[in-house]
Amino acid sequence: MRDLSTPTQDGDVVLGDDWVAPDNTGSDELRARRERRGLFSLRGSPLTRKIITFNLIALNVLVAGILYLNSSRDSLAVQRAASLVAEAELIADVIEAKLPEGQPVNLATGTGVDVPEALAAIDLRGGIDVFVFDPSEVLVAQSQNGLGAGSDAAEGNSPTLLTDGLSWVWNRISGAFGIGSGGEAVALEEKFMPLIASTLENGTRTDNTLDGDGGTLLTVLTPIMQGDTAVGVVAIASAAGEIDNLVRSERERVLQMFVIATVVSIGLSLVLASTIANPLADLAAAAELSRDKNSRKVNPGRIRIPDLTARPDEIGRLSGALRGMVSALYNRIDGNEQFAADVAHEIKNPLASLRSAVGTLRMVKRDDQREKLLDVIDHDVRRLDRLVSDISNASRLDSELVKEEQEQFDLLHMVGNLGEYLGEDAKSKGIDFITDLPDEPIMVHGLEARLAQVFVNLITNAISFCEDGDAIRVWARKRENRVLVVVEDTGPGIPEQALSKIFKRFYSQRPEEHFGNNSGLGLAISKQIIEAHGGVIWAENIRPTEADITSDPLGARFVVGLPT
Repeated sequence: MRDLSTPTQDGDVVLGDDWVAPDNTGSDELRARRERRGLFSLRGSPLTRKIITFNLIALNVLVAGILYLNSSRDSLAVQRAASLVAEAELIADVIEAKLPEGQPVNLATGTGVDVPEALAAIDLRGGIDVFVFDPSEVLVAQSQNGLGAGSDAAEGNSPTLLTDGLSWVWNRISGAFGIGSGGEAVALEEKFMPLIASTLENGTRTDNTLDGDGGTLLTVLTPIMQGDTAVGVVAIASAAGEIDNLVRSERERVLQMFVIATVVSIGLSLVLASTIANPLADLAAAAELSRDKNSRKVNPGRIRIPDLTARPDEIGRLSGALRGMVSALYNRIDGNEQFAADVAHEIKNPLASLRSAVGTLRMVKRDDQREKLLDVIDHDVRRLDRLVSDISNASRLDSELVKEEQEQFDLLHMVGNLGEYLGEDAKSKGIDFITDLPDEPIMVHGLEARLAQVFVNLITNAISFCEDGDAIRVWARKRENRVLVVVEDTGPGIPEQALSKIFKRFYSQRPEEHFGNNSGLGLAISKQIIEAHGGVIWAENIRPTEADITSDPLGARFVVGLPT
């Protein structure tokens, strides 16, 4: 259970060792282990390694997916292709404007138009290569502004160390398996020639191709029209590797963010692991220290579970639960020790009486004295037998309450049967026995035999205190979600100083003539059974008026409350 006196934190985020409750952190050995471990325990904590590994796996999958999908490359290619198509058609329009109307044109011989001069007059932007072919695939003119290291596309690019490094690794791996080996270098104009016939027939077309170094080239071919007749083809190619350079820069930024995210993820994972693995290690170490001490036959003392209840999370709940379990265990151990001490004390008294009687029996000569001593011995032996039987029943009660299966049964039927049986014993002693039970059954969930034991104890206890002319009344009433069963008598009542003690083990408040006839465990066992069923039991005196608590009692009343 949580210790309500322990201050809790306001927020839900717990970092580092904020969970440690002051002045309650366990033994010196536990503190020494924590100091040796430090804040980040990567080597000695498999849980820490798992947290870091799983976080990095998720991050790597995300980055690999971004690089694999490569949407930026496709978008750049589409935009660049549209730009090249517009430029190719513009160049073709300029050349078409210089063609004479109604006259034959031959671009290869310069008949009708001077293509090199027309092409040179056009202000072409850097980064593209322009070729003009006639229908017979003869290169008429060209303007190369995009090839070579000095082109605009090759200048001004930021270094891409991460991308180049990964590309180098991939090239080495693919080279070892013969993957992706480049082909022979082919001149750019030779790549256009097989496409000229298709362009003259079908119009403008765009293609992707590779240069001699494996770089991507975007090419556009569009026809030069004289009226309805195609008299040539304008071919444009982007700068060598222009798209690859742009994509490489984009990937480099992604990889840079990946490196930063990896460092941050590892740091946050270590902090997260320190708030999970470290307190769990402390909880385990507390139990291990006690186990090691026990294995060395050293007095271990009490197990001190670290107080982590200040944490507003599951580990705080776990610490509170473990502390509550350990506390309950020690309470049970203390109770058993106290029970053993009480048993030894209770057994010692009749044994001392027996020893004295046996020793005196050897010395007396008169028969009447010997008979009196034999009666004492017989009384003490029966007292020991009763005491041992009650102690045995009490010691087995806890385990039997856990093992036995609870069932639904009619409580009034059970109390009525007990009243009929025990009522005959009461009436034989001149005691009036009255039962007042409702007609409707009252169903409860529990162990019928154990609850019957409780009411047998209460009724027989009332009979033992009553005399000829007294009365006992057993009645029951249902109150919402509980039922009350009351056993009343008109006996001498209960002394005020005994009301708080009668449910304790081995406590008995009886007249001298009943000495030794009871072990003092009946009411203690009854209380244990009732509480195991989630109920309550208490005792009180019946008074003529509740206003005057000093008036003599008219009898005793025992009340049992059970959930329905």
